[in-house]
Amino acid sequence: MDLRIRRSKVAASTVAIGVFQGERRLDPAIAVLDRKGGGGIDALIASKDFAGRAGEVAVVHPARGGVKRAILIGLGARRDYRESRARQAAAQAARRARDLGARSVTLMFPPLADSAPRPAGRLAAALAEGATLGHWKHTAYLRDPGPPPLDRIEIAEQDGKGDRATATDAARGASIGEAACLARDLAATPGQDLTPEMLAQRAREVAKSAGAKIEVLGVPQMERLGMGALLGVGRGSVHPPRFIVLDRAPQRGRAKGAGGAGPIVVIGKGVTFDTGGISLKPRENMQKMKYDMSGAAAVLGLFSALPAVEPAVRVVGLIPSAENMPGGRALKPGDIVRALDGTTIEVTNTDAEGRLILADALGYARRSKPRAVVDLATLTGAISIALGHLAAGMFTDDDGLAAELGRAAERTGERLWRMPLWDEYLAEMKGDSADLVNSAVPQGGAILGAVFLKHFARGMRWAHLDIASTAWSPVDRPLERRGPTGFGARLLLEWIGGMKAES
Repeated sequence: MDLRIRRSKVAASTVAIGVFQGERRLDPAIAVLDRKGGGGIDALIASKDFAGRAGEVAVVHPARGGVKRAILIGLGARRDYRESRARQAAAQAARRARDLGARSVTLMFPPLADSAPRPAGRLAAALAEGATLGHWKHTAYLRDPGPPPLDRIEIAEQDGKGDRATATDAARGASIGEAACLARDLAATPGQDLTPEMLAQRAREVAKSAGAKIEVLGVPQMERLGMGALLGVGRGSVHPPRFIVLDRAPQRGRAKGAGGAGPIVVIGKGVTFDTGGISLKPRENMQKMKYDMSGAAAVLGLFSALPAVEPAVRVVGLIPSAENMPGGRALKPGDIVRALDGTTIEVTNTDAEGRLILADALGYARRSKPRAVVDLATLTGAISIALGHLAAGMFTDDDGLAAELGRAAERTGERLWRMPLWDEYLAEMKGDSADLVNSAVPQGGAILGAVFLKHFARGMRWAHLDIASTAWSPVDRPLERRGPTGFGARLLLEWIGGMKAES
């Protein structure tokens, strides 16, 4: 998709205009455009059929002029206008433009009025990111996919203060949006077309485009390392598991002063399809279990956009990947596996497989003496019961790391809610026949899953994000359609992109 910055000049036949609630007067550039088109926008606002409430959308077809249609997007009250509101409005505009069959759209939004630096660049980044997210639609398997994606998105600068840096900001915003869209496409791909080996191949493609190193471990290498938990989960499938390692160092001299610091390690659960294994899931909604690799998808989305964000730190991505199937060699309840760090685990529920593969990934992460470790996993249905679909659960004992991730969540709108992680919970995960069990009582299920992982993260600065509540949306929202959301890719980019090198 072509992205352009224009100085108050409309080139596309479809224009999206941000309108504040309760304000009768149009911004000057929009007023000029409306007069040329016959005054339809002013007439609609005067009629009060369009009030400018946040999320409100209307379409006006000018009587004359070069613009074919004007999409009005409500911004709510001017005092509430921030980057987040602009991002959502741009997403709505791009989605509506695509649904109407437009091939391009010009975004005409008022400038940010806050005192933070570089408002034009921040607005351009938010608009580009939002428009990229909004016009996404997974069509790979549709015979009639409907209107095609937009070819071009233009951002009209009404304050005339744009420069090359603003265009760079917009391109960065689009890259961040595309990272989430890549994660969505991966999570929407059926398990038949995204086995662990196929996921590894996609990771190779991402690594090549991002300038990252990649290593894919097969069964023999994992056996030598002692990854008994990951190998156990993948035992029942004809498609053997893979362990994917991506590694990208800072570019363009930004590594100065970071030579002695460990990497940031991000871990994504990569169960490409989850039947529950021998502890078989109910048939209702099992088709959604192709999304059980959403953590891995977020990690690959992150790496795809690292060249645009260019963090000052080394980033390592770990993806333990397996299919959880009820085959003849599958794990049985009561079986015991030995994780990479030597911990023995009695498998009391084969549908609690995500924590098993993450246990080996956390053990592997320790080898690099990381600066911080964050794992993302569609780990438990319990987190959805606790939080619904609007926030992911964040588990960490590190207040500083919680604050960093919380700030990134606030800026991106990918909400996190901190959950308890008290040591006393671990008593419920102690085993009789093994060191730990992988599943215990149903009460506090999300917390018990997290405290199980905490055992394997000991000694590291670590946070676990249970994204089972947010990786799939049951409804259309401004930034996402119903289905996979790509949750976590933008949050990770915001968090890592703002880091400074450490010596």
